[in-house]
Amino acid sequence: MNRTVTTAAVALTQLLLVGVAVAPQLSARVTGDTYLVRVSMLDPVDPFRGAYVALDYPDLRHGSSQSFGDPGLGSLDDGEEGAVYVTLVEREGVWVAEDWVRERPADGPYLACDDRSWQIRCGIESWFLPQDEAAAAEDLLRDGAVAEVRIDGRGNAAVVDVRAP
Repeated sequence: MNRTVTTAAVALTQLLLVGVAVAPQLSARVTGDTYLVRVSMLDPVDPFRGAYVALDYPDLRHGSSQSFGDPGLGSLDDGEEGAVYVTLVEREGVWVAEDWVRERPADGPYLACDDRSWQIRCGIESWFLPQDEAAAAEDLLRDGAVAEVRIDGRGNAAVVDVRAP
């Protein structure tokens, strides 16, 4: 009996941890609003990871930060690290970064990001797709595309599609 309770507790804890890990992405996909953001390919499909493409968002990068082969939105050199919120505004049919702040904005669309590593990351830096669609996706991204990103009320974001503008 004791072994059954222990096994059930371990399984329940693991299930809870999985739920916590995917909650932001799931919340964005289920309750988020759709925004179109210009996107380009940062790294093509990786044969070791499968149909995974690292994405770059030129209109969301901080300042004049340039991509150095690693996904992210640049860096916020203010001597702090942790939560970063990227407020968004619409220009010419796509959404672009307006400001990068440490305090959660009161309203308007924004991305909840983190800069604990050397790059600002918002959870939208990768796109996974079926293996048979990988070559077409590389061509699409090379020619310029927009990402359909769903963002919930807390700034959690998820890429749901990448397509021609």
